[in-house]
Amino acid sequence: MLTDQFAQVFRGEHRTLRDAFLDIMSAFQRRDTTALAHLIHRAIVCAGPHCRYEEEALYPALPQFFEPDYIEILLIDHDWMIGVMKQLHVFSKQAQLTDDDVHLAVRLARSMLLHISDCEGLSIMVEQLSPPVVQSILDARAWSLNEGLDLLQWAEHVRGRPYLSPQAV
Repeated sequence: MLTDQFAQVFRGEHRTLRDAFLDIMSAFQRRDTTALAHLIHRAIVCAGPHCRYEEEALYPALPQFFEPDYIEILLIDHDWMIGVMKQLHVFSKQAQLTDDDVHLAVRLARSMLLHISDCEGLSIMVEQLSPPVVQSILDARAWSLNEGLDLLQWAEHVRGRPYLSPQAV
C-alpha cells in the first residue's frame, strides 16, 4: 500500500535526522570538531531532499486538512532549520569552541527535534490522501533524492524563500 510505503520512508528520514541532531548535540558537548563536520554534513545531505519534497509535494497536499497558517508554520520551521544548519556549520569550522558557542549550538540542534517530532505526525494525514497524490509525493521524493541537492544548496539556489538566521532572533 502506498501510504505504508510513504510512512516507512518518511519515518526513516525523520529517524535519521533525529539521530543526527542528537549526535550533533553530543559532539558539541564533547567539543569534538572532527565528528561535527561529518555529522552536520550528514544532516544537511539528508535534510535537503527531505525538506524539498515536503515543501514541493507534501505540504501542497495538506490544505484540505489544515489551515494555511499551519502550512506556513511548517515552512517557517524549514526556514529556521536552514538558518540553524548554516550556523552549526560555521561553529563546526571553528578551531576552538567557547562555552557560549557550545551552549548555543546545543540549543539550536535541540530546537530541530520539535519540528522533526511534529512533522512525523503528518504521515497519519497522508493516509487520507488519494493514491495518486501519495504517489506524486513519493515521485517528488525520488527526484529530490536523484537531484541530490543538500539543504543549503537547495535553499540558496532553488527554494526561492528566505531562511531565518538564528543570530537575528
